[in-house]
Amino acid sequence: MEMNLQPLAPACHVTGQPFAEGQRVASFLVRAANSPDVIRHDVLESAMAAYVPPGFVACSWVQAYKPRRAEENSERAMKLTAETLFVTLADPATERTPENTRLIQFLALLLERKRLLRPKGRSADGANNILEHAKTKQLYEVPVGELDPAFFLQVQAQLSVLVGAPKVKSDPPAAEPQLATSP
Repeated sequence: MEMNLQPLAPACHVTGQPFAEGQRVASFLVRAANSPDVIRHDVLESAMAAYVPPGFVACSWVQAYKPRRAEENSERAMKLTAETLFVTLADPATERTPENTRLIQFLALLLERKRLLRPKGRSADGANNILEHAKTKQLYEVPVGELDPAFFLQVQAQLSVLVGAPKVKSDPPAAEPQLATSP
């Protein structure tokens, strides 16, 4: 799963006020009803009540604003992959929502299968799986959850917003039976 996405905006989508370092910013990934594109809206947490998404919100998270460093590669940061989405959502500084938790659990499963995450056991209370990111060696705690059909249907709905709905194959038209003609 790979797509291009805008980096964190320098100002609030609702108020237009520039973000200051340390302010809490909510980020939303939204697909408008009339567009196949996923857009990112960044909103000051204090202005969230006035935010009206223009379509379906696939996921959202809240984080403290950090201005981009001059040497940071913005092109690389703009590419949203399963790995970068997991790292963003699973960051301990990011607040979790039920939607994010589902995506974190699914992405962890996907990335563990790709060997980008390695299982390191469970937390002391048994509520979280501990996973190590292969590249950075950072440990992430992922809530243990029931991976039942309802879970996958909910994740499918979220992912269809991010990467598009699956193309439905149409059955070829049935051939008309040929009648034998007698000479």
